[in-house]
Amino acid sequence: MDFKELIKNNQNNVRSIIKLITKETNEDLEQEVFIKVWKNTDKYKEQGSFKSWINTVAKNVSKDYLKSAQYKNRNTEDDEILSTVKDKKQTPELRLITNDRQKRITEAINSLKPKFREVVMLCEIYGYTYEEASFKLKCPVGTIKSRLYNAKKELANLLKDII
Repeated sequence: MDFKELIKNNQNNVRSIIKLITKETNEDLEQEVFIKVWKNTDKYKEQGSFKSWINTVAKNVSKDYLKSAQYKNRNTEDDEILSTVKDKKQTPELRLITNDRQKRITEAINSLKPKFREVVMLCEIYGYTYEEASFKLKCPVGTIKSRLYNAKKELANLLKDII
């Protein structure tokens, strides 16, 4: 497979990962991902699929970007500008309700059995695929799906009054 084909087949997935993590479309990061893939293809070990490896590179590039000084400086400037804008819809009561809801969800996740909590964190919070979670936790994909199903069922029961 030539490199143009590799980019064409993985570009949408890489773009989605970057947008999920950074909350923005960033073509520079997409380009950086594919440059890293191209430079490090010889380091790829066939332990998982090539697509998963590219996804991992995209996640790492996105996380590095969020840690970078360039992002922090830009983000600080944006925050300063946004802090001057008043949100008329966001009342103190609404903020309190939102904070309380978020706190209840966090407490519910933390109250899950450890094996359920780790699957929820990996798949729902960090965006891992079933296969990636399976590889990380060293258990079958079916076990990941089962744990996630049971965890969601338990969370629905714990949070039924706020859903």
